[in-house]
Amino acid sequence: MTRTAVAPEREPAVRKAAPGGAPAPRRSGRRRIALPYLLLLPALLLELLVHLVPMLMGIGMSFKELTQFYIRDWSAAPWAGLDNFAVSIDFNAPVGQALLKSFLTTCLFTVLSVALCWFLGTAAAIFLQEEFRGRGFLRTLFLVPYALPVYTAVITWAFMFQRDNGLINHVLHDQLGIGDSPAFWLIGDNSFWALLVVSVWKGWPFAFLTVMAGLQNIPRDMYEAASLDGAGVLQQIRHITLPSLRPVNQILVLVLFLWTFNDFNTPFVLFGEAAPEAADLISLHIYQSSFQTWNFGTGSAMSVLLLLFLLVVTGVYLLLTTRGRKTSDV
Repeated sequence: MTRTAVAPEREPAVRKAAPGGAPAPRRSGRRRIALPYLLLLPALLLELLVHLVPMLMGIGMSFKELTQFYIRDWSAAPWAGLDNFAVSIDFNAPVGQALLKSFLTTCLFTVLSVALCWFLGTAAAIFLQEEFRGRGFLRTLFLVPYALPVYTAVITWAFMFQRDNGLINHVLHDQLGIGDSPAFWLIGDNSFWALLVVSVWKGWPFAFLTVMAGLQNIPRDMYEAASLDGAGVLQQIRHITLPSLRPVNQILVLVLFLWTFNDFNTPFVLFGEAAPEAADLISLHIYQSSFQTWNFGTGSAMSVLLLLFLLVVTGVYLLLTTRGRKTSDV
Protein backbone atom coordinates (compact mmCIF):
# COMPACT_ATOMS: atom_id res chain seq x y z
CA MET A 1 0.00 0.00 0.00
CA THR A 2 2.91 2.27 0.65
CA ARG A 3 4.13 1.93 -2.92
CA THR A 4 0.72 2.71 -4.35
CA ALA A 5 0.48 5.78 -2.16
CA VAL A 6 3.86 7.16 -3.16
CA ALA A 7 3.40 6.69 -6.92
CA PRO A 8 0.59 9.25 -7.33
CA GLU A 9 2.69 11.84 -5.48
CA ARG A 10 5.63 11.48 -7.95
CA GLU A 11 3.55 11.74 -11.12
CA PRO A 12 2.56 15.42 -10.70
CA ALA A 13 6.25 16.35 -10.19
CA VAL A 14 7.17 14.77 -13.53
CA ARG A 15 4.28 16.40 -15.32
CA LYS A 16 5.19 19.87 -14.05
CA ALA A 17 8.58 19.60 -15.72
CA ALA A 18 7.09 20.04 -19.18
CA PRO A 19 4.01 21.95 -20.42
CA GLY A 20 0.91 19.91 -21.16
CA GLY A 21 1.74 17.17 -18.65
CA ALA A 22 4.28 15.41 -20.93
CA PRO A 23 7.90 14.61 -19.94
CA ALA A 24 10.52 17.03 -21.33
CA PRO A 25 12.12 15.72 -24.56
CA ARG A 26 15.73 15.93 -23.40
CA ARG A 27 17.18 13.65 -26.05
CA SER A 28 15.47 15.38 -28.96
CA GLY A 29 16.56 18.78 -27.61
CA ARG A 30 20.18 17.66 -27.42
CA ARG A 31 19.98 16.30 -30.95
CA ARG A 32 18.67 19.62 -32.23
CA ILE A 33 21.54 21.46 -30.57
CA ALA A 34 24.16 19.03 -31.87
CA LEU A 35 22.79 18.77 -35.43
CA PRO A 36 24.13 22.15 -36.71
CA TYR A 37 27.60 21.35 -35.36
CA LEU A 38 27.56 17.93 -37.03
CA LEU A 39 26.56 19.49 -40.34
CA LEU A 40 29.30 22.12 -40.05
CA LEU A 41 31.96 19.61 -39.02
CA PRO A 42 33.08 18.63 -42.58
CA ALA A 43 33.39 22.30 -43.59
CA LEU A 44 35.32 23.10 -40.40
CA LEU A 45 37.72 20.22 -40.99
CA LEU A 46 38.36 21.29 -44.58
CA GLU A 47 38.83 24.89 -43.47
CA LEU A 48 41.30 23.69 -40.84
CA LEU A 49 43.30 21.57 -43.28
CA VAL A 50 43.21 23.85 -46.32
CA HIS A 51 43.48 27.32 -44.76
CA LEU A 52 44.22 27.46 -41.06
CA VAL A 53 47.07 24.94 -40.86
CA PRO A 54 48.97 26.38 -43.87
CA MET A 55 48.39 29.88 -42.53
CA LEU A 56 49.86 28.98 -39.15
CA MET A 57 52.81 27.28 -40.87
CA GLY A 58 53.37 30.41 -42.96
CA ILE A 59 53.35 32.58 -39.86
CA GLY A 60 55.92 30.29 -38.28
CA MET A 61 58.08 30.39 -41.40
CA SER A 62 58.10 34.20 -41.34
CA PHE A 63 60.14 34.13 -38.14
CA LYS A 64 62.80 31.81 -39.59
CA GLU A 65 65.72 32.32 -41.94
CA LEU A 66 64.29 29.80 -44.37
CA THR A 67 66.19 29.46 -47.66
CA GLN A 68 66.82 26.70 -50.18
CA PHE A 69 69.28 25.08 -47.79
CA TYR A 70 66.52 24.15 -45.35
CA ILE A 71 63.72 23.09 -47.71
CA ARG A 72 63.93 19.41 -46.71
CA ASP A 73 63.56 20.29 -43.03
CA TRP A 74 62.33 23.84 -42.66
CA SER A 75 61.92 23.44 -38.91
CA ALA A 76 65.73 23.31 -38.65
CA ALA A 77 66.13 26.78 -40.17
CA PRO A 78 67.74 29.37 -37.86
CA TRP A 79 65.48 31.67 -35.89
CA ALA A 80 65.33 35.12 -37.49
CA GLY A 81 62.88 36.88 -35.21
CA LEU A 82 61.54 40.07 -36.79
CA ASP A 83 64.41 40.40 -39.29
CA ASN A 84 62.27 39.26 -42.23
CA PHE A 85 59.62 41.85 -41.39
CA ALA A 86 62.28 44.55 -40.99
CA VAL A 87 63.67 43.76 -44.45
CA SER A 88 60.20 43.82 -46.01
CA ILE A 89 59.25 47.25 -44.64
CA ASP A 90 62.66 48.87 -45.09
CA PHE A 91 61.63 51.17 -47.91
CA ASN A 92 65.14 52.53 -48.30
CA ALA A 93 66.40 49.10 -49.39
CA PRO A 94 65.67 47.42 -52.74
CA VAL A 95 63.43 44.71 -51.23
CA GLY A 96 61.25 47.20 -49.36
CA GLN A 97 61.08 49.61 -52.29
CA ALA A 98 59.95 46.86 -54.65
CA LEU A 99 57.32 45.67 -52.17
CA LEU A 100 56.00 49.20 -51.63
CA LYS A 101 55.74 49.84 -55.37
CA SER A 102 53.93 46.55 -55.86
CA PHE A 103 51.59 47.41 -52.99
CA LEU A 104 50.71 50.81 -54.46
CA THR A 105 50.17 49.26 -57.89
CA THR A 106 47.85 46.68 -56.36
CA CYS A 107 45.89 49.37 -54.51
CA LEU A 108 45.34 51.38 -57.71
CA PHE A 109 44.45 48.25 -59.66
CA THR A 110 42.00 47.09 -56.97
CA VAL A 111 40.21 50.44 -56.70
CA LEU A 112 39.72 50.70 -60.49
CA SER A 113 38.69 47.07 -60.89
CA VAL A 114 36.19 47.07 -58.00
CA ALA A 115 34.67 50.40 -59.09
CA LEU A 116 34.23 49.26 -62.70
CA CYS A 117 32.90 45.84 -61.71
CA TRP A 118 30.37 47.39 -59.36
CA PHE A 119 29.27 50.05 -61.86
CA LEU A 120 28.88 47.66 -64.80
CA GLY A 121 27.16 45.00 -62.70
CA THR A 122 24.74 47.46 -61.12
CA ALA A 123 23.92 49.17 -64.41
CA ALA A 124 23.28 45.85 -66.16
CA ALA A 125 21.15 44.52 -63.30
CA ILE A 126 18.99 47.66 -63.21
CA PHE A 127 18.62 47.65 -67.00
CA LEU A 128 17.53 44.01 -67.06
CA GLN A 129 14.86 44.52 -64.40
CA GLU A 130 12.37 45.66 -67.01
CA GLU A 131 10.69 42.96 -69.04
CA PHE A 132 11.48 42.89 -72.76
CA ARG A 133 12.07 40.31 -75.43
CA GLY A 134 15.47 38.66 -75.10
CA ARG A 135 15.99 39.52 -71.43
CA GLY A 136 16.61 35.90 -70.44
CA PHE A 137 19.17 35.49 -73.21
CA LEU A 138 21.06 38.61 -72.10
CA ARG A 139 21.06 37.48 -68.47
CA THR A 140 22.58 34.17 -69.51
CA LEU A 141 25.10 35.85 -71.81
CA PHE A 142 26.28 38.23 -69.09
CA LEU A 143 27.04 35.31 -66.79
CA VAL A 144 29.32 33.53 -69.29
CA PRO A 145 32.57 35.20 -68.07
CA TYR A 146 31.73 34.20 -64.49
CA ALA A 147 30.97 30.61 -65.51
CA LEU A 148 34.16 30.11 -67.54
CA PRO A 149 37.20 28.64 -65.77
CA VAL A 150 39.78 31.28 -64.93
CA TYR A 151 42.57 29.65 -66.92
CA THR A 152 40.45 29.28 -70.03
CA ALA A 153 39.30 32.88 -69.94
CA VAL A 154 42.71 34.41 -69.21
CA ILE A 155 44.54 32.30 -71.79
CA THR A 156 41.99 33.42 -74.39
CA TRP A 157 42.66 37.04 -73.48
CA ALA A 158 46.41 36.42 -73.66
CA PHE A 159 46.03 35.32 -77.29
CA MET A 160 43.80 38.31 -78.02
CA PHE A 161 46.44 40.69 -76.61
CA GLN A 162 49.22 39.36 -78.85
CA ARG A 163 50.93 42.18 -80.71
CA ASP A 164 51.17 40.79 -84.24
CA ASN A 165 48.21 38.45 -84.57
CA GLY A 166 45.95 39.37 -81.65
CA LEU A 167 42.34 40.42 -82.05
CA ILE A 168 42.76 43.61 -79.97
CA ASN A 169 45.41 45.12 -82.23
CA HIS A 170 43.56 43.90 -85.31
CA VAL A 171 40.49 45.88 -84.31
CA LEU A 172 42.20 48.95 -82.85
CA HIS A 173 45.05 49.35 -85.34
CA ASP A 174 44.04 47.56 -88.52
CA GLN A 175 40.31 48.30 -88.53
CA LEU A 176 40.02 51.60 -86.62
CA GLY A 177 43.49 52.99 -87.41
CA ILE A 178 44.30 53.88 -83.79
CA GLY A 179 48.05 54.25 -83.22
CA ASP A 180 50.99 54.36 -85.58
CA SER A 181 51.89 50.73 -84.92
CA PRO A 182 50.38 47.76 -83.06
CA ALA A 183 50.75 48.18 -79.31
CA PHE A 184 52.45 45.85 -76.89
CA TRP A 185 49.82 44.81 -74.35
CA LEU A 186 51.62 42.13 -72.35
CA ILE A 187 54.80 44.13 -71.70
CA GLY A 188 55.46 47.74 -70.75
CA ASP A 189 52.96 50.22 -69.32
CA ASN A 190 50.04 48.85 -71.32
CA SER A 191 50.24 45.61 -69.33
CA PHE A 192 48.48 47.34 -66.42
CA TRP A 193 45.48 48.20 -68.58
CA ALA A 194 45.42 44.75 -70.15
CA LEU A 195 45.32 43.20 -66.70
CA LEU A 196 42.58 45.61 -65.64
CA VAL A 197 40.44 44.72 -68.67
CA VAL A 198 40.71 41.00 -67.95
CA SER A 199 39.97 41.49 -64.26
CA VAL A 200 36.87 43.58 -64.94
CA TRP A 201 35.66 41.25 -67.67
CA LYS A 202 35.68 38.22 -65.42
CA GLY A 203 34.61 40.05 -62.23
CA TRP A 204 31.65 42.22 -63.17
CA PRO A 205 29.20 39.31 -63.76
CA PHE A 206 29.46 38.46 -60.06
CA ALA A 207 28.40 42.02 -59.21
CA PHE A 208 25.62 41.74 -61.79
CA LEU A 209 24.34 38.50 -60.27
CA THR A 210 24.50 39.82 -56.70
CA VAL A 211 22.77 43.12 -57.46
CA MET A 212 20.14 41.40 -59.58
CA ALA A 213 19.27 39.17 -56.61
CA GLY A 214 19.09 42.21 -54.32
CA LEU A 215 16.73 44.03 -56.67
CA GLN A 216 14.16 41.26 -56.27
CA ASN A 217 13.55 42.40 -52.68
CA ILE A 218 12.58 45.96 -53.62
CA PRO A 219 8.76 46.29 -53.88
CA ARG A 220 7.50 47.50 -57.23
CA ASP A 221 4.97 49.68 -55.44
CA MET A 222 7.74 52.06 -54.42
CA TYR A 223 8.65 52.70 -58.06
CA GLU A 224 5.01 53.11 -59.05
CA ALA A 225 4.43 55.62 -56.26
CA ALA A 226 7.57 57.55 -57.19
CA SER A 227 6.52 57.57 -60.83
CA LEU A 228 3.11 58.99 -59.90
CA ASP A 229 4.87 61.71 -57.91
CA GLY A 230 6.81 62.71 -61.02
CA ALA A 231 10.17 61.10 -60.23
CA GLY A 232 12.25 60.19 -63.25
CA VAL A 233 14.34 57.09 -63.78
CA LEU A 234 17.54 58.62 -62.40
CA GLN A 235 15.70 59.95 -59.36
CA GLN A 236 14.20 56.52 -58.69
CA ILE A 237 17.62 54.91 -58.92
CA ARG A 238 19.15 57.51 -56.60
CA HIS A 239 16.43 57.61 -53.94
CA ILE A 240 14.99 54.08 -54.08
CA THR A 241 17.31 51.58 -55.76
CA LEU A 242 20.69 52.53 -54.33
CA PRO A 243 19.49 53.05 -50.71
CA SER A 244 17.65 49.71 -50.82
CA LEU A 245 20.77 47.98 -52.16
CA ARG A 246 23.04 49.36 -49.42
CA PRO A 247 23.25 46.09 -47.41
CA VAL A 248 23.93 44.13 -50.60
CA ASN A 249 26.57 46.59 -51.80
CA GLN A 250 28.28 46.50 -48.42
CA ILE A 251 29.09 42.81 -48.78
CA LEU A 252 29.57 42.97 -52.54
CA VAL A 253 32.25 45.66 -52.42
CA LEU A 254 34.09 43.88 -49.61
CA VAL A 255 34.12 40.55 -51.45
CA LEU A 256 35.25 42.17 -54.70
CA PHE A 257 38.01 44.01 -52.84
CA LEU A 258 39.35 40.87 -51.17
CA TRP A 259 39.16 38.80 -54.36
CA THR A 260 40.86 41.44 -56.49
CA PHE A 261 43.58 42.36 -54.01
CA ASN A 262 44.51 38.71 -53.52
CA ASP A 263 44.12 37.70 -57.16
CA PHE A 264 47.05 35.53 -58.22
CA ASN A 265 45.67 33.42 -61.07
CA THR A 266 44.92 36.28 -63.46
CA PRO A 267 48.38 37.92 -63.57
CA PHE A 268 50.17 34.57 -63.37
CA VAL A 269 48.33 33.09 -66.36
CA LEU A 270 48.39 36.34 -68.33
CA PHE A 271 52.08 37.21 -67.87
CA GLY A 272 53.74 34.10 -66.51
CA GLU A 273 56.07 33.96 -63.52
CA ALA A 274 57.62 37.37 -64.24
CA ALA A 275 55.01 40.09 -64.57
CA PRO A 276 55.91 43.47 -66.11
CA GLU A 277 56.78 46.19 -63.65
CA ALA A 278 53.59 48.12 -64.42
CA ALA A 279 51.42 45.09 -63.57
CA ASP A 280 53.42 43.71 -60.66
CA LEU A 281 50.61 42.85 -58.24
CA ILE A 282 51.55 42.03 -54.68
CA SER A 283 50.33 38.43 -54.86
CA LEU A 284 52.64 37.67 -57.79
CA HIS A 285 55.40 39.73 -56.19
CA ILE A 286 55.29 37.59 -53.04
CA TYR A 287 55.39 34.47 -55.21
CA GLN A 288 58.48 35.75 -57.00
CA SER A 289 60.14 36.73 -53.72
CA SER A 290 59.55 33.23 -52.36
CA PHE A 291 60.00 30.79 -55.23
CA GLN A 292 62.44 32.61 -57.50
CA THR A 293 64.88 33.83 -54.85
CA TRP A 294 64.23 30.82 -52.59
CA ASN A 295 63.88 33.13 -49.61
CA PHE A 296 60.74 31.68 -48.08
CA GLY A 297 61.23 33.48 -44.78
CA THR A 298 60.99 36.93 -46.39
CA GLY A 299 58.13 35.82 -48.63
CA SER A 300 56.22 34.50 -45.62
CA ALA A 301 56.79 37.77 -43.79
CA MET A 302 55.35 39.66 -46.76
CA SER A 303 52.32 37.37 -46.72
CA VAL A 304 51.76 37.99 -43.01
CA LEU A 305 51.98 41.75 -43.56
CA LEU A 306 49.45 41.44 -46.38
CA LEU A 307 47.13 39.43 -44.12
CA LEU A 308 47.34 42.06 -41.37
CA PHE A 309 46.63 44.84 -43.87
CA LEU A 310 43.54 43.07 -45.22
CA LEU A 311 42.28 42.35 -41.69
CA VAL A 312 42.64 46.00 -40.70
CA VAL A 313 40.97 47.28 -43.87
CA THR A 314 38.12 44.79 -43.52
CA GLY A 315 37.55 45.69 -39.87
CA VAL A 316 37.57 49.45 -40.54
CA TYR A 317 35.29 49.03 -43.56
CA LEU A 318 32.74 46.96 -41.65
CA LEU A 319 32.86 49.40 -38.73
CA LEU A 320 32.25 52.43 -40.93
CA THR A 321 29.55 50.87 -43.08
CA THR A 322 27.72 49.40 -40.10
CA ARG A 323 27.81 52.73 -38.28
CA GLY A 324 26.59 54.46 -41.42
CA ARG A 325 23.65 52.08 -41.72
CA LYS A 326 22.69 52.62 -38.08
CA THR A 327 22.87 56.41 -38.50
CA SER A 328 20.71 56.34 -41.63
CA ASP A 329 18.17 54.05 -39.95
CA VAL A 330 17.83 56.48 -37.03
